[in-house]
Amino acid sequence: MLRHYDEIGLLVPKSTDAFTSYRYYSEEQLTVAGQITALKDMGFGLVSIGEILNSYDNPQKLALFLEVKRTEVQAQAEEISRRLLLLETAVKRLRKDRTAMNYSITLKTIPERYVASVRKIIPSYEQEGMLWQILMQETGPLCIQNGEPCYALAIFHDGEYKEADVDVEVQKTVRGSYENTENVVFKTESPVMIASATYKGSYEKVGEVSEAVANWVRDNEYDFCGLCFNIYHVSPHETQNPNEWVTEICYPVRKK
Repeated sequence: MLRHYDEIGLLVPKSTDAFTSYRYYSEEQLTVAGQITALKDMGFGLVSIGEILNSYDNPQKLALFLEVKRTEVQAQAEEISRRLLLLETAVKRLRKDRTAMNYSITLKTIPERYVASVRKIIPSYEQEGMLWQILMQETGPLCIQNGEPCYALAIFHDGEYKEADVDVEVQKTVRGSYENTENVVFKTESPVMIASATYKGSYEKVGEVSEAVANWVRDNEYDFCGLCFNIYHVSPHETQNPNEWVTEICYPVRKK
């Protein structure tokens, strides 16, 4: 370690024996060695320590270094606490239900997006396709360009499951600017943080996956703060085989 400190100019010995290459340090250098050790214990790297040592006679500059590191370590501590909570809640869920880890829940932010939207009361969730048909028919003549990324999603405005007459909105991310049609509204949606799980298979699994996401939200100290929605990565529009459909169940959330 002392050899490395010498090589990078962090703690150069008072003298070096030309025959044995032994390094000799003075008593005054014990102070510098102690400073290096203290800064390493705080988490500073050797490059930063070299710069900080030159600031020991400037308390204001030294305090700035320490404050920046304190903020960094605090952020690391919060991230470690978050990971510990994720591990603890995962273990608890597995003890209650061995299938609890079948769906991986992730936390992410969907950025601001410009969408083509159709919202109507429809007889049941199974008839959501009629909204997509309206969207495609009325935007076809406009030659709209897909957004990047292109989200095709459905928002469920009732908040809770209903047997009939459900309020559903479908959206597709687009580029450009367009005039509204009879049933299609073009609008900008704000960024939203979501907890989500993506699965492959038929829509019969939606309830099971939704429950897994909802349990994760509650267990990991988040609050629901918006309407549940589904993102259709592979839908009946691409394939009629339900086993190939890929759906992402999303819940807007915020930290408690």
